[in-house]
Amino acid sequence: MRPVYKRLQKNGSIDKNGLEAALKLSEESGRPLEQILLERGVPKCEALVSLSEHYGCPYIEYDEDLMVSWKIMRRVDAEELKQKLWMPISIQGGRAEVIASQPHAPQVVKDIKSTLGVSQVDFRVALPNDIVRIIENNQDLNPGFPPEAGRTPLARTRTYLAGVRSSLAVQRTSMAKARTALAFLRTGISLITIGVAFIKLFGAGLFLPLDLALIATGAYSIIDGLKWYIPARSEAVKKTGYQETAKAPEMTVLLTHNEDSDIEFSRTKRVSGAGRLRRAWGRLSPVMRRRFLANDRTDLAEGRTIFASMRTTMAQARTGLAFARSGVAFGGLGLGLFTRFPGGDLRYLDYFLMAAGVLMVFEGFYWYRSGYLAGRSGLRSFFDALKEDTIWDEAFPALHRSRHKAPPVGAGHSPGIWGTTGLALERTVLAERRNLMALVRTVMAHSRTGLSFIRTGMSIAGVGATLVVLTLPNGVSWKLLPLLLVIAGMILAGDGLRWCLTSERLRREYPYCRGGLEISLPDYGKPARLWGRVVFEDDF
Repeated sequence: MRPVYKRLQKNGSIDKNGLEAALKLSEESGRPLEQILLERGVPKCEALVSLSEHYGCPYIEYDEDLMVSWKIMRRVDAEELKQKLWMPISIQGGRAEVIASQPHAPQVVKDIKSTLGVSQVDFRVALPNDIVRIIENNQDLNPGFPPEAGRTPLARTRTYLAGVRSSLAVQRTSMAKARTALAFLRTGISLITIGVAFIKLFGAGLFLPLDLALIATGAYSIIDGLKWYIPARSEAVKKTGYQETAKAPEMTVLLTHNEDSDIEFSRTKRVSGAGRLRRAWGRLSPVMRRRFLANDRTDLAEGRTIFASMRTTMAQARTGLAFARSGVAFGGLGLGLFTRFPGGDLRYLDYFLMAAGVLMVFEGFYWYRSGYLAGRSGLRSFFDALKEDTIWDEAFPALHRSRHKAPPVGAGHSPGIWGTTGLALERTVLAERRNLMALVRTVMAHSRTGLSFIRTGMSIAGVGATLVVLTLPNGVSWKLLPLLLVIAGMILAGDGLRWCLTSERLRREYPYCRGGLEISLPDYGKPARLWGRVVFEDDF
C-alpha cells in the first residue's frame, strides 16, 4: 500500500480492502491508481490533499485558464511529457515551476533539469489525468485527441484542401476552354463540308477559290481546336482528383503528409470517447466547443473538395463527349461524302475523315465511364448529406425536424453569434451552407453532363438517321450500321434525359437554387435578435 494514501483510509474515504483492490487493478490494467480511486468515489480534494501532504508541495487542479507560454511549449515535447507526467508552467532564470505526479523523484528532477536547462525546480503536485489534460489544453486539444486535432494544424489542413480545390478549379477552367475549342473544331468541319460538297457538285469552276478558302478556314479552325484540346487532355491525365479518406463511425481527424511534394491525406484512428464527449455538447466549455467546430470545418472542407473533384471528373466527361461529337461530325462527313459521291480523286479524304471520326469517338468516350460514375456518386452524396447529423442538430436541435426535408436557410434561421465561440459556430454553420451549395453545384454539373449525353446521343442518332436515307453499299453490315447508330444514340440521349429530369427536380426543391439571400450584420453590443439583416431578393 502506498503511504501517500493512508490519509484516505484514516478519514474514511476508502477502506483498506478497497484501497488494496484499487492498487491491484491499477497494476493489472496499467491505469493510474488515482483515476481508479476517483471512479470508486474518493473525493478529488481528498486525493489532492493526500498528495500535497505526502510530497510537501502545493497541489493544483486542471483549469482551462492554466496556459503556458509558447516559448516554454517550444522547448518541450508535449507528447513525451504526457508519458512522463510532468509539465513546466513557468521558467525564470535558472528556476522552473513544474507540475508533476511524483515530485522530487530523482529521475523526474534529473529529467526536468536536463530538458529545461535549470538548476532549481519548484514542484506542484497534480493527478495524472489532470496533468495530461493541462498538456492537451496547451496543445489546444480536447481529451484523447491526437496533436493533429489542434485548431492550428486543422487550419493548415483546410488551407491545403483549399489549394486542392483551386487546382481542380483550374482544371475545370481548362476543360471549359477545351470545350470552347471543340466548338471551333466542329465549325471547321462544317466549313470543310461545304467546301468539299461544292467542289464535288460543281467541280473546279468559278467558285473554286471560295471553296478552297472555306476548306482552308475549316482546317485552321480544326487545328486551332486541337491545339486547345490536347493540353487540356494532358492535364486531365496527370490529375486524378481528390480521393476521399475513409471515415470511422466515431470521430476521426484528417491528416496531411508530404506537404512539400505531392500532398496526401489520411485519417487518424477513431478517437476514443470523442462521440460521448460530443453528445454532451451543452455541458462543454466554449474552448472545447471551438475545437470540435474546427474539426467539423475541416471535415466540411474535405467534403467540398470531394464535390469539386466530382464536378471536375464530370467536366472531363463533358469535354470528352464534346470531342466525341466532333468525331461523329468527322465520321458522318466522311461517310456522307463517300456514299453520296463514290469514287473520285477525293475518296482518300473520305477515308481519312471516317477513320479520324472513329478515333475521336473512341477518344471522347474514354472519359465517359469516369464521368458517369462521378455523376452517380454526386447524386448519391446529395441524398446522403441530408441524412447526416450536423452542427444544426447539435447546436440547434429545434431545427432538426425541418433539416431532413430541406436545410434551414430561410429567414429566422440565423443562429446568432455569442462571443468567440459563437463566431466559431457561425463559421461552421456557414461552412455547412457552403457544402450544401457545393452539393447543389454538383447536382447542376450532373444536369449539364446529362445534357451532354443528350447532345452526343442525338448526334450519333442523327448520323444513323441520315445514313438511312442515303444510298449505301449492299451488305448486312451497311444495313445494320444506321440502325445500331440510331439505337445507341437514343439510349445515350434517354440516359441523359433521366439525369436532367432528376437534377431539375432537385433544383426546384432545393432552397439554394432560389435567388433570395439573407446575411446577418453582427453588432456585439446588442443581443443577436436585434441585429440587422441584409436581404437580397430573387430579382437582383
